[in-house]
Amino acid sequence: MTTAPDATTYRLIDGKQTAEDIKVEIAAEVAERKAAGHKTPHLAAILVGHDGGSETYVRNKVLACERVGFESTLLRYEDSITEAELLAKVAELNEDPQIDGFIVQLPLPRHIDTNKVIEAVRPDKDVDGFHPMNIGRMVAGLPALLPATPSGIVELLRRYRLPTDGKHCVVIGRSNIVGTPVSILLAKNLEPGNCTVTLCHSRTQNLPEIARTADILVAALGRPGFVTADMVKPGAVVIDVGTTRVEDASRKAGWALKGDVNFDEVAPLASYITPVPGGVGPMTIAMLLLNTLRAAKREVYG
Repeated sequence: MTTAPDATTYRLIDGKQTAEDIKVEIAAEVAERKAAGHKTPHLAAILVGHDGGSETYVRNKVLACERVGFESTLLRYEDSITEAELLAKVAELNEDPQIDGFIVQLPLPRHIDTNKVIEAVRPDKDVDGFHPMNIGRMVAGLPALLPATPSGIVELLRRYRLPTDGKHCVVIGRSNIVGTPVSILLAKNLEPGNCTVTLCHSRTQNLPEIARTADILVAALGRPGFVTADMVKPGAVVIDVGTTRVEDASRKAGWALKGDVNFDEVAPLASYITPVPGGVGPMTIAMLLLNTLRAAKREVYG
């Protein structure tokens, strides 16, 4: 806990530790299932090209699988792969009984239709939760494999016992991967949930004024440092989804991860805030593992 002069005392929402707690829970259940003679959950990932962020993310997914006792398969392709070749591999994984769930790491090269690839993944193996059937089931309140990052945000709110009922949540960013689904989840008659949600985007007028009304502010637009102190109500819960690589000559790697929130400005105003790194990012992988376990157990689609 850190105190700033003449400011609210804030607490960090430790996504890294929370994700570790979830992995311990998953590992225990996997061990029980193995002891009972059930198949080991198996997650596959398709990585196209050599995007630095994607490389790191997929590598962390493979390590996380080892951590919880999953089997994992990484399929790598050059960015010259054709759309037809990629779709053929997706079809192959759909029919492979050894694979319980798989992801196609985004972004994909421009010559490949991302939506076509997402729709080609069988819904019961769609552990990223991007398929229209999973999104539709989520909207309808039916069991679904939920998008990993939005469900990770909700899980952080749950595990930190942060009140959401009747609270005003402002989400900045309307992507199909984070902004739109998290706005739907937090508006649901669930716990956490029952928020009054305002979804903001690049065409929103008076964005700073709207953001200042938020009890819970979710920044998911991919613009480093976009959210500044003048956009935050004192005492707000601030969830920073941004993870943009920014050049930093002081770092050995030559870059640093920056969130969408100007942390130094905003943290003293917040009651709770996620750091970058170590906030929402680790939760995304943890929820991906949870989706894979659910897929292996046939919880959603039988």
